[in-house]
Amino acid sequence: MRKLSKFIGNKDFYKMVLLIAVPIMIQNGITNFVNLLDNIMIGQVGTEQMSGVAIVNQLIFVYNLCIFGGVSGAGIFTAQYYGQGNHEGVRQTMRFKLWMTAAITILTALLFWFGGTFLIHSYLKGDGSAASIASTLSFGKQYLWIMLAGLPAFAIVQMYSSTLRECGQTVLPMKAGIAAVAVNLVFNYILIYGKFGAPALGVAGAAIATVLSRYVEMLIVVVQVHRKKASYPYVLGLYRTLGVPKSLISSIIRKGSPLLFNETLWAAGMAMLTQCYSIRGLNVVAGLNVSNTINNVFNIVFIALGDSVAIIVGQLLGAGKMKEARDTDNKLIAFSVICCTGVAAAMFLLAPLFPRLYNINAEAQQLAQYFIMATAVFMPQNAFLHATYFTLRSGGKTIITFLFDSVFIWCVSVLLAFVFSHYTSLPVIAVYVAVQLGDIIKCTIGFLLVKKGVWLQNIVG
Repeated sequence: MRKLSKFIGNKDFYKMVLLIAVPIMIQNGITNFVNLLDNIMIGQVGTEQMSGVAIVNQLIFVYNLCIFGGVSGAGIFTAQYYGQGNHEGVRQTMRFKLWMTAAITILTALLFWFGGTFLIHSYLKGDGSAASIASTLSFGKQYLWIMLAGLPAFAIVQMYSSTLRECGQTVLPMKAGIAAVAVNLVFNYILIYGKFGAPALGVAGAAIATVLSRYVEMLIVVVQVHRKKASYPYVLGLYRTLGVPKSLISSIIRKGSPLLFNETLWAAGMAMLTQCYSIRGLNVVAGLNVSNTINNVFNIVFIALGDSVAIIVGQLLGAGKMKEARDTDNKLIAFSVICCTGVAAAMFLLAPLFPRLYNINAEAQQLAQYFIMATAVFMPQNAFLHATYFTLRSGGKTIITFLFDSVFIWCVSVLLAFVFSHYTSLPVIAVYVAVQLGDIIKCTIGFLLVKKGVWLQNIVG
């Protein structure tokens, strides 16, 4: 019982965790639920349309993770500066985020503009008629060109929202996210199907709705933060200068570069996994798209609890409370795994129902069901990995997280997927499960690193 007690907190502990995690869950939950409805709307238009949008969203996902990695390096310092009560330090990290997100956005826009066709086509090498492949490529390109307009708004939102979360202020990003998804949902309905006198734009309508929602979210966050400076004192004088002290730039780059490379390579690894699976045909792309959209709705629990690890443990480390940080981390990891075991059971039981919401062929529906069931089985494992990753990151161990995350996915996960998909006749579901089983190695490494306490470090003291 004594051993178990170190993994179980009291009522005040869980109240504190949920105050941080629940707004993140609500925001992510509503966002992913509307993405699900968005996905279903596109799925009702046709399989090629849905597959084209799914491929582009996989590419946009790489950009999103690059932005996440770019702000996360500075975010380690933000959480610890806030734990110290150092508002000037928080301001300086925000300025760094501004420069970083601007650079990533410009480079991504250039890459997609000049190389978008090649990138989309790389997912269309599996089984399928020439007409179907050409149609999917056309819809994908149409969606991508419009989505480029939303990249700057997404970058600015992440600069502000990541800072708010690192300071434990998760309610405003939640409210802005809710407003954004409401806009997205309404305009999806109007523009995809041509309601209320609007033209039926299909895939283009879905992209326009998404871009509009990005700018609504940006305006709400930015205007609210600067209107209520008393609640967000670290934005006072934020744009008085855009300069960042060289010593801080050096520290963030040293700690943050591995995070940026990690998120970029991890996202690219996930895109490569999808490309490996897509070798088995366009129905696999459609099935994976349905599965991933459903998974994202259920994954909000361990995503939010992982963010809570970064926020709570990071602030404790910044305040020099090492013993409390270790104790809190143990309880947070256990809480995440237990919660996600229950979520996984519900997801597994409901798996046969979700693909029926889509107007796709029977093979794609069956593949989607099996992908959802397989992901549900491995959800507790993924919850543990997610919490472990944020534990290591909270103490600035970014080189270790780089090896733990992106190096692993390329050297183990992608390698397994590539070999099994190209050189065996295993069903794609068996290949998918084999890749998930490979993460058992990662779980073992993460457990040992967390137990050893290599992450117990104050990097701003």
